[in-house]
Amino acid sequence: MAINFAIASLLAASFIAIALYDRTRIAAKHFAGAYVLGAAYFGVEFLIPMFTGGNRTVLVGYALFLGALVVFNRGLARLYRVRMPWKVIAAIFIISIATKVASDQLPRESFTRMVIYQMPYFVMQAIGAGIIFLSAKRRPTDLVLAALLTVTSIHYIMKPAVALQTGGVGASPSHYASTLYAFIGQTTGAVLSVAVALLLMVILVRDLLAEITMKSETDPLSGLFNRRGFELRFERLMQETEAKGLPISLVLCDLDHFKAVNDTHGHAGGDRVITAFADALREATLPGHVVARIGGEEFAIVLPGCNLAAARLFAESVRLRMEKMKVETMPAEARFTASFGVAERSRDETSEHVHYRADAALYQAKDAGRDRVRASRADGTRTGLMIADTTPDERPAARSM
Repeated sequence: MAINFAIASLLAASFIAIALYDRTRIAAKHFAGAYVLGAAYFGVEFLIPMFTGGNRTVLVGYALFLGALVVFNRGLARLYRVRMPWKVIAAIFIISIATKVASDQLPRESFTRMVIYQMPYFVMQAIGAGIIFLSAKRRPTDLVLAALLTVTSIHYIMKPAVALQTGGVGASPSHYASTLYAFIGQTTGAVLSVAVALLLMVILVRDLLAEITMKSETDPLSGLFNRRGFELRFERLMQETEAKGLPISLVLCDLDHFKAVNDTHGHAGGDRVITAFADALREATLPGHVVARIGGEEFAIVLPGCNLAAARLFAESVRLRMEKMKVETMPAEARFTASFGVAERSRDETSEHVHYRADAALYQAKDAGRDRVRASRADGTRTGLMIADTTPDERPAARSM
């Protein structure tokens, strides 16, 4: 029991350290609270032999451990973003305490009394496993944790049978600590508790590292991927589409006359234009597409499964969407445009070369007057698609392939 108290205290301190490192990890705070209550329970269990009878002390320890499981489940619910079944848990807690008090009238060696004692622990731990199984966030590590919690819950319901096979729970609460059953129960409980805690720490650190990685690959202003995030995903998607025999296209776009926007509306106004354009790109793309801000006013969109014609149509739809784009605090008549360069990857072409061709097509669009789409073929020739222009008196350009 003294060892279990020390283990629970150390685990509580570990979760507190995680919570202090990242204060957004609310689940870590709940896990710390659960192990604090667990340490208190082991402290009470250790003190039982010092009291005559000890039934009230046992009830305090019982409530502490049951409370620890409640707080633990609350942490799981926060970690896995599952709604906590508060009404069910509150009912279980109240009924369990009342039933525990009533069962004290039964003989200590009664199998029924032991089942009544262990059943709430079994249910609470099973609820914890259920929370993970109900979550959409289920990776192999999470499923291992759910399985471990299932084993832990079964361990509680098996304890009455173990008590009968090992000589019972002792003639009184003060004799419990000297029984073989207490030794087996406390040891298996400690092993399972440590295993659960270590796995939880692995999961918390895994999620923390994933979040840090995501932040390092995300542009803070637009919320899109930054250049690093774009390059990593572009390479991966090129490999995936090549393996499946699917096309993949890259669209580069650049906000027109952006320096003039900053000069006229200030850098805060320019930031709002970038944010509005990023939102327009998000609305135009589908799941599986990659949208990134790779420079000051330059953006990239990776379109797996799209050939050159489809990518050109996508770019044109975004260009037309900008005609209706509203920017917060900007005059209603303010209009912003962008130029687009499109390239479809040819067989065995590197990402750098695809990017080079799309960039060359983008510069051709800007040289041709901006607010238009240009596309590059793999053989180096370039084709254009110009439907509208910002110059009113210019004759509409013909579509060319």
